[in-house]
Amino acid sequence: MKPMLSLCALVLCGCTVGPDFHAPAPPDTQSYVRTSTMTASQGFPSTDHALPFWWKQFGSDALNDLVDRALNDSPSLAQARAKLVQAREDYRAQAGATYFPAVDASLSTSRQKVDPAAFGVPVPSPGPFTLYDASVSVSYTLDIFGGERRALEALRAQVDYQSFELDAARLSIAGNVVSTAIRRASLQQQITLTERLVDAQTRQLSIMEGRFEAGGVASFDVRSQRTLVEQTRASLPSLIAQRNQADHRLAILLGVEPSKADFDAITLDSLHAPETVPLTLPSTLARERPDIRASEALLHQASANVGVATADLYPKFSLTAGAGSQRTNIQDMLSSVNVWNVGLNLTQPLFHGGELRAKKRASEAAYDAALSAYRQTVLDALQQVADSLTALQNDANALQSRAVAANEAQANLDTAHARFIAGGVSRFDLLDTQRQALQTQLDHALAQANRLSDTAALLQSLGGASEDMKAASASQ
Repeated sequence: MKPMLSLCALVLCGCTVGPDFHAPAPPDTQSYVRTSTMTASQGFPSTDHALPFWWKQFGSDALNDLVDRALNDSPSLAQARAKLVQAREDYRAQAGATYFPAVDASLSTSRQKVDPAAFGVPVPSPGPFTLYDASVSVSYTLDIFGGERRALEALRAQVDYQSFELDAARLSIAGNVVSTAIRRASLQQQITLTERLVDAQTRQLSIMEGRFEAGGVASFDVRSQRTLVEQTRASLPSLIAQRNQADHRLAILLGVEPSKADFDAITLDSLHAPETVPLTLPSTLARERPDIRASEALLHQASANVGVATADLYPKFSLTAGAGSQRTNIQDMLSSVNVWNVGLNLTQPLFHGGELRAKKRASEAAYDAALSAYRQTVLDALQQVADSLTALQNDANALQSRAVAANEAQANLDTAHARFIAGGVSRFDLLDTQRQALQTQLDHALAQANRLSDTAALLQSLGGASEDMKAASASQ
């Protein structure tokens, strides 16, 4: 009785060796860039949390529909969900093995013959007989030093990692859909304006060829205009190929075949950059971005693995017990238990050629590597936000200049058209003014697309999660 009481006391007082995990401190800086990044057209007010459903800030129902379809049907997200289920089941399996004993039942039968003379018993040898064996065995490892609990902690961290990886995949899918849709809309706008530009230049070429036949211009001028037409026309195949590739990319993101790509509803004019983009503090960014949280989960797992390797240096205790019935007549199997055993096993590592301590040092080095990886992930996240803010500042300046140029060119075209009706300018001069206006519109469309893309990059880099993502995370 006393040995059993001592064993129970040992189990109850068992410790958990290895370090207890504490999340690293978040960045203590209050801003992402050294200088203010406020623009005349966009504001960046402070907020406690990143925007949920951030893609809805662009005011496009067609874009919202694409993102929703991608979040529901993307094979990449299905893969991430399956990995999360796998991690959870691995955790449940280990938890069952850690907290509960293993109970197994066995049933066997064998044909045997025993020669008593071989044991020095001078009796006649009995004939062969059949032995029936039915037993139940129980085994349980006493987690005195917490190695099993640390292994379970590591698996729980793996579940957290896969959960945050799923959130990161959702964020990435949404960001890729938005950026690709903006690029697709920009390319379509460039194609439309370039086709109109080719048409204007071609009509100028026709007028110039007529003047050449009348002796009004030199062949040099005709060749120069023909060169300009072909150079502009040569840019179209590349733009069309890029638009088609964007269509294919969007189709894959939505989980459909490229042949089913149909995204004409996404136009550059239907997308509107938000007037304000709320910014969270860097410390909030570290708590909300799923890639940072995933890196923190890996750090937690590495910390728990140090505890596993440390526990391997200490003794291991296990209890075993069994009871059963061995009979030569199957009808007597349930009459009583005639075989039983109870045992306590202790295993103390003595000499493994330095293996166990080397594994402990390796786990500590793995923790240091995971900590460095976490810090790098945080720095990369801060850089992404800073780069997006800086890009938006430059986008605002460029867009303002392109807008002024486009307005001036359009006003000049309106004046030229009025003068043409009054006979003040030739058709060639009117077409040349139209060409200039189309070129400024093309430049303005590129600047508008850059601003939309960089706004999307900023919103994505802040790690804004949908309410569904937050609810899924809170329920775990």
